[in-house]
Formats: sequence, structure tokens, C-alpha cells
Amino acid sequence: MGGVELLTITVLAVFVGFEVVSKVSSILHTPLMSGANAIHGIILVGAITVAGQATDGWVLAVALLAVVLATANLVGGFVVTDRMLEMFRGRATPGQGGAKGEAK
Repeated sequence: MGGVELLTITVLAVFVGFEVVSKVSSILHTPLMSGANAIHGIILVGAITVAGQATDGWVLAVALLAVVLATANLVGGFVVTDRMLEMFRGRATPGQGGAKGEAK
């Protein structure tokens, strides 16, 4: 594949990922974060593929930038998902003990 084709794949992967995630309403964004993480994973795989096959320096630079941004999005999505799940974990009632920060 030539440099223009690889750059086209990178731009399309970023565009499709952005469009899919941006269409989700902010109310539903956190519950759907696992789906968004999957989308970011696809973008990351596409960016790594392009970076691995790049022969031109500028294509490699754009692909590596895409890898960094997709990785940041993916990790951030897992952090947000973890924090969301933490909110839904059961809390111990005052007589049960075992809650975080309680002395036994």
C-alpha cells in the first residue's frame, strides 16, 4: 500500500470513530462506554496497522499520533467505566462493617 492509501485509512478510521462516539447523547455516554471502548480499540488496531506498513515519514508520524490519541481515549474510557461501576457497587449498612475506610 502506498502512503496516500494508508493515510486515507487512518483518517477514515478516526472520522468513523469520532462520528459514532459523538452521536451518543451525554446521558447515555457512561453506560455505553464499553461499546465506545471497543470502537477505540478498532481505531487503535487500524492506526497500528498503518504505522507498521508506513514507508513515508509523514504517514508514520500521522499514524503514530493516531496511536497515541486512540490509546489515550481507550485508557480514559476504561477509567471512566471503572469509576461508573464503582458508583453501583453496594454500600455496607452502618451495622455490617467491611466498608472502605471503616476500622474493624
